Amino acid sequence: MPKILIIEDEQYIAELERDYLESYGIVSDIALTGETGLQKALTHTYDLILLDLMLPGIDGLDLCKKIRKDIDVPILIVTAKNEDIDKIRGFDRGADDYIVKPFNPNELVARVKAHIARYNRLIQRDGDHHVIRIGELTIDTRSRRVFVKGAERTMTAKEYELLVFLASNSNMVFSKDHLFERIWSADPVGDSSTITVHIRKIREKIEEEASNPRYIETIWGVGYRFRKE
Repeated sequence: MPKILIIEDEQYIAELERDYLESYGIVSDIALTGETGLQKALTHTYDLILLDLMLPGIDGLDLCKKIRKDIDVPILIVTAKNEDIDKIRGFDRGADDYIVKPFNPNELVARVKAHIARYNRLIQRDGDHHVIRIGELTIDTRSRRVFVKGAERTMTAKEYELLVFLASNSNMVFSKDHLFERIWSADPVGDSSTITVHIRKIREKIEEEASNPRYIETIWGVGYRFRKE
């Protein structure tokens, strides 16, 4: 049975989220402060962390960054803000997704279940859970190394970050703008055309035929998708 951590300072909301999720078979722990949430996240095992941004004490974005340094599970940010800059900052600090208050409880459950399922498919829990294996491609997220058929491929920092993001969200389509915001949000230099260049370089390193890619598929007029067969 999946188990998640809810970090939310409003007890009534936290308990509503817990009760609704548990009605769908998802067990939840609650932390009412950022400090308690950080302690629980670092000392317990969870399948996902549901993190409210508006926390007293530790800022939600800073807390997300602290957790991500040591924890490799999905982090779903809950925010009352609907500003794009807040979403970008959340992604920059390691969040996997966000949901804006007020939200439909069914959407919350769907997002939580989808991220847990995707994480469990990609991360091999019966071995090193820091390794993503898809086909002949292996990504070691702890050492930040990439291998194809056992041979290491050298990646720049941005190439690696882009590859891991796509591989961790396989079969999902992302626009160039979304990928640029996700990977380059802290870098004011460049634009979404940067994505095209980096995708080409990644394909040259991981694909058997860069012109006929097996992994990173172009969805014309939309963006890119990492294909997991």
